[in-house]
Amino acid sequence: MIKPGVKLLAAAIGTSLLITPPAQARDIFVFKEDDGTVWLTDHRAMPDGMTYIGRHGRPTATRSCIGVDETRMQERESPYLYWIHHYAGIYDLDPDLVRAVIRVESCFDRRAVSRVGAQGLMQLMPQTARELGVSDPFNGRDNLAAGMSYLRRMLNQFNEDVRLALAAYNAGPNAVRRYNGIPPYAETRGYVKRIMALYRQLRERRLGLAETATDKTKANSRNDAR
Repeated sequence: MIKPGVKLLAAAIGTSLLITPPAQARDIFVFKEDDGTVWLTDHRAMPDGMTYIGRHGRPTATRSCIGVDETRMQERESPYLYWIHHYAGIYDLDPDLVRAVIRVESCFDRRAVSRVGAQGLMQLMPQTARELGVSDPFNGRDNLAAGMSYLRRMLNQFNEDVRLALAAYNAGPNAVRRYNGIPPYAETRGYVKRIMALYRQLRERRLGLAETATDKTKANSRNDAR
């Protein structure tokens, strides 16, 4: 699913920005032709006649989020909560962080495809999915397992710094190392900011519900004791 006027250089799409070994992670470079056509590629050198625009992180599957309100989001999310908690236990991840990532990546649309070809809930590139043994990146469980394992790898590489791990998930760990922090790409900085805000909201909501349930239990116990 490629936006009109936006083209991908084939060599770029063969390389995953999500779940490749760190040495293979690359930036996406943006070029524009005189006729306005925009190219997304991992090649810094391009033919004459193309204007270099800059680097950016991997775009998310924004089309999958059109018209999705909180009620619809929760409906989409519900079938995957068990597996999110399952793999969160295996990879030592906060389920709320994973939920925030998926909400930004694909709005829990398992058939989401971004304009650079990333697929599924956690937006795996096709070649990467094959390398990880994921035969169907649109299978929610398989996509979650692969994406969550990579998120854990990024947290390990960046000393459990969630913001840096998210930046690496979007733009690749090499970009984070190159800039010694979150790369100065609007796409990546916006990505990290959105996920961190959602992460806080989801945690506060869950903790608030837990406190409410505890208060109700205490109140019921007091009433039973009378």
